[in-house]
Amino acid sequence: MSDSRQVPGAAAPETPGSAPALPSEARGITAGYDFAGPALDLGALVWDGRCLPAAPVRVPLSVLNRHGLVAGATGTGKTKTLQLIAEQLSAQGVPVFLADIKGDVSGVSAPGQEDERVRARAAEVGQHWTPRAFPAEFYALGGLGRGIPVRATVTSFGPVLLSKVLRLNQTQEQSLGLIFHYADAKGLELVDLKDLRAVVAFLTSDEGRPELKEIGGLSTATAGVILRALTAFEAEGMAPFFGEPEFDTSELLRTAPDGRGVLSVLELPAVQDKPQLFSTFLMWLLADLFHDLPEVGDPERPKLVFFFDEAHLLFNGASRAFLESITRTVRLIRSKGVGVFFVTQTPRDVPADVLAQLGSRVQHALRAFTPDDQKALRSAVRTFPDSAYDLEAVLTGLGTGEAVVTVLSERGAPTPVAVTRLRAPESLMGPVDADALERAVSSSPLHGRYAQAVDRESAYEMLAAREAAASTTEEAAGAAAGAGREPAREEPSLVEQVVASGAFKSLARSLGTQLGREITRSLFGTARRRR
Repeated sequence: MSDSRQVPGAAAPETPGSAPALPSEARGITAGYDFAGPALDLGALVWDGRCLPAAPVRVPLSVLNRHGLVAGATGTGKTKTLQLIAEQLSAQGVPVFLADIKGDVSGVSAPGQEDERVRARAAEVGQHWTPRAFPAEFYALGGLGRGIPVRATVTSFGPVLLSKVLRLNQTQEQSLGLIFHYADAKGLELVDLKDLRAVVAFLTSDEGRPELKEIGGLSTATAGVILRALTAFEAEGMAPFFGEPEFDTSELLRTAPDGRGVLSVLELPAVQDKPQLFSTFLMWLLADLFHDLPEVGDPERPKLVFFFDEAHLLFNGASRAFLESITRTVRLIRSKGVGVFFVTQTPRDVPADVLAQLGSRVQHALRAFTPDDQKALRSAVRTFPDSAYDLEAVLTGLGTGEAVVTVLSERGAPTPVAVTRLRAPESLMGPVDADALERAVSSSPLHGRYAQAVDRESAYEMLAAREAAASTTEEAAGAAAGAGREPAREEPSLVEQVVASGAFKSLARSLGTQLGREITRSLFGTARRRR
């Protein structure tokens, strides 16, 4: 009788007509990706230079709220990886948010085009490729570019995020926080940039300086620096990003009538030269979701997966308070059912405290041409569990559409490192034409809700009305003194006038606030949404 046991490393016997058996090392890796519940198919294992379609590499749907990283040098296939994952999430009923920096993600809304390369990739990985379009909504920051306008009020955006886009230092950031505190306490809602500029100008005026001193810790000089930064910011054309109607981030959680998750694509080509702005706006969207969503623990499927593209822009030059807020948001938003994938060139772009919370890694090829590149390569290798691969050699030799993968298993343990040839997206791998994009935007049910900006009465109008009233009172007092009459009583204080105004009463009703009760602020100093 022959011994049927396999010698380690030897090929298993093949059954006539069956697919070639997997090498023993490949079987060990493949076993780590055999999940009982629903999972996304990333591709097929590559071992010893061969792609093994019988060895699928997958990620469980239930762990995608544990966050992830998609990294790799320019041109290695990161965008297609996002598209592949987003398509499958949508098919599983999970909404997805994608930032489209270069304008080539809009193709998710159109079926893909089969060609020789797609057929070859599908055959290599054992994929039954079918061209499909997915439900998508397109947004644009402040309406700059093609998309439904996404705006935030200054009050909601908060002082920490605004300091980032204004490029304020730590002292100035703290001072801006005091200005927000003052506006919140006095019921002066900051809807747009002219509201904030009006409050800062008032606090630096002769009349407002006493109020400034009462705040404590805010100098006239620092307030002047903030005022100049705001003026320069507006001069760069940034004003349209702030105002009303403010975007309701619950729109990102929608599903289509057929049950598929809606892909929310933020079109950024028109503002790609303003990286500080759009990266910080992405963080506002995430922080706003965090404020609003209830705790759900670890759901069977995430409520939303949020892809944070060009993530290094978020962390560059960030203050300690800003980085701490990011870390807390990422750590805590998991229990609200939201998964966050950071997309960047190298894991070194992401702070260690954030990187430690990312359960899934899809690492495309890295370059190693300079000493800094070599250091980044070694750093990337250390972020992976021990493996049977020589990862330094593998990461510099990966082809386009190949990646080193490790994810969390259904029980929360890291899976074996797997060199993977990724599947081909089934939607269009490129942008849709401009006319199709315009039609998608104009026909959206959200277009009428957000397209037209609204400028209602807020801090700017309140302070302007007060100034006009004060001027009228002074004129009346002067006229009375000239006529020998007793001068009019002393002008009421700012708080008294604001509280007595019809505008304030209307504002108080709409905000559900009362005098002496500040706006509730949380991470990043952002205001909790009042719906």
